Amino acid sequence: MKELVIVSGKGGTGKTSISAALAFLAPQKVLVDCDVDAANFHLISGAAICETHAFTAGFQPHIEEKVCTRCSKCTDLCRFEAITAGVITTPLNCEGCGVCAFNCPEHAISMQEKQAGHWFVSDTRLGCLIHAELGLSVENSGKLVSKVRQEAKKIAESRHLPLIITDGPPGIGCPAIAALSGASLALAVVEPSVSGMHDLARLADLVAHFQLPMAVCINKSTLHPKNTRQMITWCQSKDIPVFGQIPYSNAFRSAVLSGKTVLELPENDVKDELTKLWQTLASQLNIQR
Repeated sequence: MKELVIVSGKGGTGKTSISAALAFLAPQKVLVDCDVDAANFHLISGAAICETHAFTAGFQPHIEEKVCTRCSKCTDLCRFEAITAGVITTPLNCEGCGVCAFNCPEHAISMQEKQAGHWFVSDTRLGCLIHAELGLSVENSGKLVSKVRQEAKKIAESRHLPLIITDGPPGIGCPAIAALSGASLALAVVEPSVSGMHDLARLADLVAHFQLPMAVCINKSTLHPKNTRQMITWCQSKDIPVFGQIPYSNAFRSAVLSGKTVLELPENDVKDELTKLWQTLASQLNIQR
């Protein structure tokens, strides 16, 4: 079983649109949306949720009101101003550090696991999709990314599917690290801009740290041909293959507005390039085209 993880240095490069197009072309696969902070793959794949599961991460204080004497020691110790005289007055400020529970003279406060979001198993036009939604003002997005990847692998193994296509989170932080570790191939979707060059360099450093194979897809390549050529030259100097150059097209915008992949539109000018990209990826991963 192989896992293709599509990443980008920032949001808005077309990563999800290209991930969805690849999912449309791949015959046997499980799909994963690892952008748990702002998941949107379900919007363009016609997802119907089949299973909903709670995700717990971190801890929050629970106060036994009958035991609490309102001594306010927790208030004095809480540097985040989340608790007042035994009452959680500002729950979003709580960091779950546990200092209130540790120092409560009446042992009225205990730390309990915190519900941090949900993860879902959905049926879509493109196949089975595992996706998630992180709660408001909640950390541990990396753990939720790891959870949806684990569940996707279980489903792929049980259904004997050879490929997992993962729409990774943008950037190079904890969620991206959690999405990339152990992948078969990382595909970086980048734009031909100055900031895009910096994003690509940072992604290359991250992927190299985990000793993973990496390829590049330059999206909107016709917007700035000079920058596109510079990107290709840079990739050649780093022995990073450029698997695709997708021209700028209004078809992507039309596809998003209609809730479809770009390849489901009756007319588009990127079909050939996206098909070539998929064929190159399938050959690299040694899976059925």
